[in-house]
Amino acid sequence: MTDMKPLTKNMWREIGQSKGRFIAIVLIIMLGVLIFVGVKAAGPALNDSASKTVTDAHLSDVQVLSTTGFTQQDVAAVKQVPGAQVEAVNFKYAVGGKTDDTVAVYGDDRTLSQNQLTIVSGHRPRHANEIVLDNQAKTQYHYRLGQLYRFSREAGLKQRQYKIVGFANSPRYLDNTQRGSANVGDGTVRYFAVVPKQQMGLKVATMLTIRFKALQNKQTFSRAYRHAVADKLAALKRQLAPQAKRRETALLRPIEARLNQMQAKLKAAAVTGAMPASVIARQQSRLAAQRRVAKAKATTTYTWQTRDDLPGLQAYGESSERIAAIANVFPVFFFLIAALITFTTITRMVEEARSQIGTFKALGYTRWAIARNYLLYALTAGVLGTVLGVMIGNITLPRIVLSLYKMYIPLTVVDDFQWGVILLAALFSLLATVGAAALVVRRQLSEGPATLMRPKSPKSANRILMERITPLWQRLSFNQKVSYRNLFRFKSRMLMTIIGIAGGTALILTGFGIRDSINATSRLQYSRVSHYQAVVRLNSEAGSKAATKTLAQHAQYKRRALVAMDTAKVSAHQQQVTDVSVTVPKSVRSFNDYVKLTGRDVANRGTLPTNGVLLTSKMAKLLRVSRGDRVTIRLAAGTTRRVRVAGVAENYVAHTVYLTPSVFRSTFQQAPVYNTLLVQLRPQTAAQQKQLANDLLKSGTVAGTSYTKDQEKTIQTMSASLTGVVAIFVLLSGVLSFVVLYNLTNINVSERIRELSTIKVLGFFDREVTMYIVRENVVMTLLGIVVGYGLGWLLTLYIMQQAATALVIFPVTIHWPGFAAATGLMLLFTAVVMAVTHRRLKRIDMIGALSAKE
Repeated sequence: MTDMKPLTKNMWREIGQSKGRFIAIVLIIMLGVLIFVGVKAAGPALNDSASKTVTDAHLSDVQVLSTTGFTQQDVAAVKQVPGAQVEAVNFKYAVGGKTDDTVAVYGDDRTLSQNQLTIVSGHRPRHANEIVLDNQAKTQYHYRLGQLYRFSREAGLKQRQYKIVGFANSPRYLDNTQRGSANVGDGTVRYFAVVPKQQMGLKVATMLTIRFKALQNKQTFSRAYRHAVADKLAALKRQLAPQAKRRETALLRPIEARLNQMQAKLKAAAVTGAMPASVIARQQSRLAAQRRVAKAKATTTYTWQTRDDLPGLQAYGESSERIAAIANVFPVFFFLIAALITFTTITRMVEEARSQIGTFKALGYTRWAIARNYLLYALTAGVLGTVLGVMIGNITLPRIVLSLYKMYIPLTVVDDFQWGVILLAALFSLLATVGAAALVVRRQLSEGPATLMRPKSPKSANRILMERITPLWQRLSFNQKVSYRNLFRFKSRMLMTIIGIAGGTALILTGFGIRDSINATSRLQYSRVSHYQAVVRLNSEAGSKAATKTLAQHAQYKRRALVAMDTAKVSAHQQQVTDVSVTVPKSVRSFNDYVKLTGRDVANRGTLPTNGVLLTSKMAKLLRVSRGDRVTIRLAAGTTRRVRVAGVAENYVAHTVYLTPSVFRSTFQQAPVYNTLLVQLRPQTAAQQKQLANDLLKSGTVAGTSYTKDQEKTIQTMSASLTGVVAIFVLLSGVLSFVVLYNLTNINVSERIRELSTIKVLGFFDREVTMYIVRENVVMTLLGIVVGYGLGWLLTLYIMQQAATALVIFPVTIHWPGFAAATGLMLLFTAVVMAVTHRRLKRIDMIGALSAKE
């Protein structure tokens, strides 16, 4: 049996003598696996961490609010739903604090197990005059422990002033940037507060929180959980529906008894003539008005909320989905570049060892024994790179991403290993290393020892295209001509270098493109499409004059447009889009000053069609319809009509159907109800914005005010959550590009060491020898950068299509700093690599290199 020790020693000697190449292979594999496994793990880690955080805090699956409160009979009815754990909560919105903030106030009840608070500092209320505030009140509004907190008189609490004894986080409010909306104050909830239950001043609970034990093993953001909650929600609604009528009847019974008694007295007075007829008539009219008011007050309306309806939770889920969408594209492309370069490196390494393979074959070693040497080398590099990439990627990258989500409350970190992804990464890594080695060794071993021990015949040079352009070719120096001939002489080397540089450029450019495209959504929506700054919802059509009068009292007010707005469901081709705004302007002529109706399929830009409806672009795409098709619109009241699509308008956020008043009347056989004002405002401060909304609510004719600035902030927050992730992509892409460029240049120099030694012996200076290589690299770098621009754009386009949500379009946008950064980094890497190469070429052993294969 042939002794294997020389082969093994040779392998370790090979690693020792070419440490740079071995380390480069390990690093490329490590980076590829790191980004592939790490980014793939980031989305699940975000979801799992948030899901565990809210599950550990016993966040309710469903909560329902009632305008008339809940009785024990209501609680008992809800408990009939299998598995339902029901708790009654005292809750209301109030105005309080130093700047009349809108606050969500909860009654503290130690017997409740759901929606547990996490005390950040201080303690829960122990006495009647103590209050715990949202931690946001401390960080954003600068409240401190021991301060006194005062509510407005209208809050209806048993006392107005409380001592702040603690700050807390709640699983109801995952996102620190939003706390929902309310029908008091300025309409925007700033933070929550918790006071002793007895201080709430409520006769009955106003909220029921419902939790199902069977759902807690499902991930909050999964389809399985959402489907299960939808089924439970339907059952809860069926169970609670009859209770609304019973509650109304119970509330009206004593009032009706009192009113009936008064009615009977009036009738008796009318019979005896004890009261003048005119007075009796006035009293009867007054009783009828009281009856109408009582019925209105006793009307029971339920507001249902699942976890997705809580402030920020759905946005968090969509954010993690965007990272998951990016992870389906970016890391794969990244890994393919890494695998391709590794494959090339291993191939060249084995080809360089032709003479060694021939020697071992001549000494009698079997094919397997010789192949084992190189397969083990490749396996060692592949396994080492894979293990390092998995450990660093799976453990650090999800945690880094989680730490970048600073707009959310602290989450319990869950970073489980994604074994399917890890196995896939390991498979590709071994294919790129062991697979390459096996392929080349098999080809080399098919040749005889004598052939292998002789140097491979150099490639013959052919005339290149530039030579045929005589005026240009004649102007080139000898060195330039040699460089350009060498470029096309070794086409595979040129191709791999261009691919490597193009891949690195594309990856860096894509990182900037993701950020720019998300930022472009709000910029384009609120500068190109929507030209109003506030949306004022009216209680009734008659309230527009009073609301306009209130607006006119503020210096920031410019003008307004009265529109009818209704929510609807739109369907076509077995697809359906919900939460669609049906918008009908009262004045069609001036509407274009508020909403720019543009797009390829809009017949007359800036005007509404006189026949049919305009759909916004995202909805048209989801429904797979275009101009001339028909869609079915179902209004909130249930009226359903089939209408023709007259055009598709440019839009980036939300879904809207635009109609003229005449089209609305002819389609739905009813007049539009003008219940909304689109308001144009001059620049406002936050205080002015808050004051305007507050004054509008106080007018009694306005249900609520929303500002486009707040919607912009939401999109910007979404962008900010990805900025850190994009920075990681750019950083790792830069490192990969540098290692790839260094590795390919190293291979190039190693392959041509005899050629470079020859020209050095012929009297070329060190700088001229380096330029011999640099000139080729510069050309390939520039070509790679240009190709990378196109690849980066296409990659960004694909990723943004995958990352788009049901409500948002991300237009592909890459600003010049992205191109400048990608170009600058690639040129910098080229310069650094050339500097290292220059130092190496200065120390070439010319005699050793020229005699190495004699």
